[in-house]
Amino acid sequence: MRLDYYLANATAMSRKDAKQAISRGQVRIDGQPCRQAAHHVATGQHITLRGQPLSLPGERYLMLNKPAGVVSATTDRDHLTVLSLLPADQRSNLHVAGRLDIDTTGLVLLTTDGQWSHRVTSPKVECEKIYRVELAEPMTAEAEQAIETGLQLHNDARQTRPARVVAVAETVIELAITEGRYHQVKRMMAAVGNHVVALHRLQIGAIRLDPALAPGESRPLTGQEIQSVC
Repeated sequence: MRLDYYLANATAMSRKDAKQAISRGQVRIDGQPCRQAAHHVATGQHITLRGQPLSLPGERYLMLNKPAGVVSATTDRDHLTVLSLLPADQRSNLHVAGRLDIDTTGLVLLTTDGQWSHRVTSPKVECEKIYRVELAEPMTAEAEQAIETGLQLHNDARQTRPARVVAVAETVIELAITEGRYHQVKRMMAAVGNHVVALHRLQIGAIRLDPALAPGESRPLTGQEIQSVC
């Protein structure tokens, strides 16, 4: 890792401030000053800033209950983002593992661990996602069978993978899918002649949205939740 990246990750400094501190000789590696921002920090080296030892934080994993109107992005000019719902000192280096549409609510996972998020989002892993779907019309037996067998979506060459439908109420179902195509749930319902009124993600893999989290709230994942994913 470059020294300026290391400094920014180990502190609350911006990359610009990190480079300035390095150029001023305020950073030492194993006791020796280093003024090269691009210097590669090796594993086990001792880094200090103005005499204070530095270390990288561990990987972080959070769940968040996304409200409607918030985008699953790190930055956006026009809308609140899931990161903007977190305290400023908790946002550094987090990214979204599995996005939701702006009007879809529910479980979003945030992490600094790229390999972990790849397991969540990779199509090859087939990590199951469960949604609560409110429909405009009751689900027919024929529509349910088509969804559970596999559907041909509009402007999509491939059929969807078999899904699982559980009836909750006359116009409410829980839908489990193992893909993440663009607007997939909405397109699946359209393909069987229905329309999604509201969509809420309940679960990713074995991680269930904590019912104690109000919309906009978040909490760290437990060790068991981190290990359980897909």
